[in-house]
Amino acid sequence: MTKPNTFVTNIDPHLAGKLVNDLRSQDFELSKPPHTVFSAKKKGISCTLYESGKLVVQGKNKDEFIEFYLEPNILQTFTYTHVDNTVDTTGRIGIDESGKGDFFGPLCVAGVYASGDEIVRLKEIGVKDSKTMTEKKILSLAKKIRSEFTYHIVKINPAKYNELYEKFNNLNSLLAWGHATTIEALVKKTSCDNVIIDQFASEHVVINALKRKDIDVNLTQRHRGEEDVVVAAASILAREAFVYGIKNLSERFDVELPKGASQKTISAGREYVIKHGREQLPQVAKMHFKTLDEIVS
Repeated sequence: MTKPNTFVTNIDPHLAGKLVNDLRSQDFELSKPPHTVFSAKKKGISCTLYESGKLVVQGKNKDEFIEFYLEPNILQTFTYTHVDNTVDTTGRIGIDESGKGDFFGPLCVAGVYASGDEIVRLKEIGVKDSKTMTEKKILSLAKKIRSEFTYHIVKINPAKYNELYEKFNNLNSLLAWGHATTIEALVKKTSCDNVIIDQFASEHVVINALKRKDIDVNLTQRHRGEEDVVVAAASILAREAFVYGIKNLSERFDVELPKGASQKTISAGREYVIKHGREQLPQVAKMHFKTLDEIVS
């Protein structure tokens, strides 16, 4: 399998001192550009450690450096040298959403881009479909994904959601607009044109939304899209955005707004109406849900 031109990983900041000493002993020339801990160069290889902890290695001689020094002495993993050939490392954008079945809270669409070793890294840190994970694990992984990968999130708070729903008059069309907007942002950031999303009920809905934005990509729509690790990473970011979104609304309006659309939702909705009035429901709720009838009846 062809190795990517650039190797990117994150390291423990405490190892920076050891790295500096080791690289000097290997005849690297060190400098300190802005926002870096150091940048080290010698013929055929460059190695830059950023203040965020991200380490970037480039150059035609990087493979030997990674295999014989970096992996055994610093990373203590061998995922670069011994790539799992069952993992598809083709660069791609994965898209997923959270909140579409929840009466309260925002609709959040997230996208993640990963390629080569970055895809192996997603597997390594335990990325999988967010629906199979605890909220605590989701929030922990989301933090890692945001620090290491290129991503974009479209968070549509209830007030804006209701406005858009009136315009589109269809949830799938609104959702497709969110997907297309996220894809547009990531294509601009990465120039990647391979995109994977979860299967829409009608495949043409997202395709048409992309055409309206004049975006030409290789779009794959698949059932259980979250089985793809990049889509799974997007599902984690979307869920994190939703969790914090509904929490912020709960705090702002001083009512505990539950997830989903259960009896608890109806009780919370009635409490909200007593406190703030029915006319304020669009600030926190998706008004086309049938749940609304039970709250205001």
